[in-house]
Amino acid sequence: MSYAAVEGAWAVTGTAVQWKEHSTYAPWVQLLLAALALLAGGACLAATRDLGPFGRLAVTTALIVGLAVFVAGMNGLPIHFVTMATLSGVESATGLAQVLLNAAGAALLFLVWISYRRRRGGDCPRCGRRHTGAADGPLVHPTASRAPRRTRVVVYLLAGGLLPWAGAKTLWTLGGNALGVAGDDWQRMSVAGASGPSKAIASAGIDVTVLAAVVGVFLLLGLLHGWGQVFPRWTPFLSGRRVPRLLPLIPAWLTGIPLAMYGAVLIVMAPLMAAGVLPPIQPSAPFTTSSGIIWVVEFGGLAFGGLGFALIAAARSYTARTRPVCAGALATAKSA
Repeated sequence: MSYAAVEGAWAVTGTAVQWKEHSTYAPWVQLLLAALALLAGGACLAATRDLGPFGRLAVTTALIVGLAVFVAGMNGLPIHFVTMATLSGVESATGLAQVLLNAAGAALLFLVWISYRRRRGGDCPRCGRRHTGAADGPLVHPTASRAPRRTRVVVYLLAGGLLPWAGAKTLWTLGGNALGVAGDDWQRMSVAGASGPSKAIASAGIDVTVLAAVVGVFLLLGLLHGWGQVFPRWTPFLSGRRVPRLLPLIPAWLTGIPLAMYGAVLIVMAPLMAAGVLPPIQPSAPFTTSSGIIWVVEFGGLAFGGLGFALIAAARSYTARTRPVCAGALATAKSA
């Protein structure tokens, strides 16, 4: 209802809500999103009731459609995160609010969907196990563990997609020339187009996007290893305490999904432009050739897509390894 109220108010008042550079949502799209939010909200309420075949089909359809739309709407979240983390300012306050609303809607609908599927299967809607008793008793958390070796290998290979992109960015930042870009031109434009702390970082020869990727790799490592479940000794005041489960999962899912979608688009675009199926991007400073831009697009796709899919794979493993179980489920398993 809150989502619908915000979208409706924006549509009625003609507020410009940016969804990409120089493009805003049309009022009829905002009204359609408001209607979809109300429909999804009704499906959430109906998901807790005993329904017939038609009702179950309607709830399932509404949840799937709503979830798909909200996930697509949070695509710009990583870009906003980078600009905010580097204190570079917010390009569009309403655009950021729209992305955050979509992210919240996607997260909540996903949780409802999981609970609904478990309930339909006869499992506990909270822990996913089949047991007697209510689903509001104490939870038992598993001990800290490392992700399986196969998962770690897959995640490391996917994260390796960062290397060509980060290598090119680092080379330019250090003054080297590659892909038709002169390091001196890149340095001048990086500093001129930055502001605040991001300008100071660029002046020191550090690319802010590479720095953000390092933060993503740190999150990956925490998802894969035991210190992401129990605070290690080098964390003051928190050493030995259990890490709240949602602390790494929320940023992992909310950045992994849009990064994967964005990266997949770039990976497909680059060869299509090289083959002439899509028109090439005309070079503009500091780029001097279209082929250089195509390579940068491909490198960006491998980096964003690789990190996004790596975060998704690591988050799935972390979710499974840290899932708490109702105490009633353990009692039922022991008695069986």
